[in-house]
Amino acid sequence: MIGALLLCSVITFSQEKTAGKKEDQKWGVRLRAIAVVPPSSSYTLSGSDVKISTSVVPELDFTYYFTKNWAAELILGTTNHTVKLSGDGGSTKLGSVWLLPPTLNLQYHLPLKNFSPYIGAGVNYTFFYGVKDDAASLSYKNNAGISTQLGFDYSISNKWYLNFDVKKVFLKSDVTVNGSTPTVLSGVKIDPFIIGVGIGTRF
Repeated sequence: MIGALLLCSVITFSQEKTAGKKEDQKWGVRLRAIAVVPPSSSYTLSGSDVKISTSVVPELDFTYYFTKNWAAELILGTTNHTVKLSGDGGSTKLGSVWLLPPTLNLQYHLPLKNFSPYIGAGVNYTFFYGVKDDAASLSYKNNAGISTQLGFDYSISNKWYLNFDVKKVFLKSDVTVNGSTPTVLSGVKIDPFIIGVGIGTRF
């Protein structure tokens, strides 16, 4: 009887110690491959559509867990996009531009056994840089946007997990077509879906 009680005490202590370690893992880091997919048409100009290409890049994010349910995620990545004018007469490449869109989301996690779905929402601020001109000289206005998010983590060990994540960022930019008389295209829709898969760890 005493031996059984001691064994139960040891098992209980070990479980509590393991749970404590998991709760102490406040930080998470993920490395994902993401596809940034803007809408099929971002702006209509003289009967033609301004189109922004899809970009596939690596992305790094950091998560801090306030509790087992609530967390904040900072997303870091940069993407290059081709901008084209497409109409009945064909497609013309206007140029390309890099986007740097740091995004901070507040998340709610629902941790189950090995599966932890989550939803999130937050703010985004996008910097446009590295503009290359082709058929037109363009400049882009940096702007803030709103981010929404849905995804899940799937644990493969105590510290490592797989991740699938979908975001929708609501973002517009004023684009200036430079020339002797500059023309401002107001409210060009970037509005990408961001679809990512990757691996993460907590510590």
